[in-house]
Amino acid sequence: MSLADKVLAVNNDLPIRTDAPVHSGKVRSVYWLTKEDSRRLIKEKGYNVHEDAELAVMVISDRISAFECIWTGEGGMQGVPGKGAALNAISNHWFKLFREQGLADSHILDIPHPLVWVVQKAKPVMIEAICRQYITGSMWRSYAKGEREFCGIEIADDLNKDQKLPELLITPSTKGILKDIPGVPEVDDVNITRNDIVNNFEAFQFRSEADIDLYEKLLKEGFDVISAELEKIDQVFVDTKFEFGYVTDADGNENLIYMDEVGTPDSSRIWDGASYRDGKVIENSKEVFRQELLSHFPDSDILVNKDRMEERYALARDNELPAALIQKVSDTYVGIAEKITGEKLTLSENPKAEIVEILREQYGLVD
Repeated sequence: MSLADKVLAVNNDLPIRTDAPVHSGKVRSVYWLTKEDSRRLIKEKGYNVHEDAELAVMVISDRISAFECIWTGEGGMQGVPGKGAALNAISNHWFKLFREQGLADSHILDIPHPLVWVVQKAKPVMIEAICRQYITGSMWRSYAKGEREFCGIEIADDLNKDQKLPELLITPSTKGILKDIPGVPEVDDVNITRNDIVNNFEAFQFRSEADIDLYEKLLKEGFDVISAELEKIDQVFVDTKFEFGYVTDADGNENLIYMDEVGTPDSSRIWDGASYRDGKVIENSKEVFRQELLSHFPDSDILVNKDRMEERYALARDNELPAALIQKVSDTYVGIAEKITGEKLTLSENPKAEIVEILREQYGLVD
């Protein structure tokens, strides 16, 4: 079997029993289970959720997106070998640490396969919770143009690119398009201030104003846990995105939890510590892929100029990336996953067949 065959590119066509449309994002597909299957699994598996909770099977692919496009490689490579398993393994590792250290739980109930989660439906908080320990990326680009206020926070005048910030900054943005919030534009992913959230906490789907403090506490504590663990393997946790939501446990209590993925190369910047101390930034995140794309195409403006989106879509559609580029990105994802977890990442020989068999035999979800 070729390496391309080990890549799970199409993940929305599995024969998982569902009576709702499969929700397929750029990387993950979500299969909402029937009420009957949700109730059955809650009872059979003893999940600590309300008996009426909605469950889903979430399948991660090896597809890779950047600059709002999906990219492919030579030789029929429709994704990056090992990428999906690496992302799941890293998230699983951090979620386990969060639970052990008493922070909060996640939406994950079970891990049947390296590419699969069984999750409970959460009611999301409509915030992309971003925190930054270093000034780099989009924040640096704005700073270099003279901007000194970020999400209502004033920062100093004398900072240098990639410098560690005096304190961890929380720079939230909207999740989706929110309407009728004073001072907040009705567009996706727009920066907001803490005052915006406090004054409109219900619009952001917080249950109470006190939960804003809790979300910030979980955000900072989660960042600190990951940062401290990465420091042990000489990696620098630069910035990251968390997402939160509410779920109801078996006793009927509604709890704020972590959801989606955490501390992964897709949701975070991670730098090599030794190189950073030598004055050089070496990325162990998706930023590697972004930089490779910018170097690969002669007219890199297509990738960053939103006025040229049609050209960008055509670029992604009509160009297979060199195998060496795809392999470099695979090495980055697999390498950082193995460093973080301390375990060898094994690629599935035939991921789709494996997933179907497990979900049929062990979960009764495939007819």
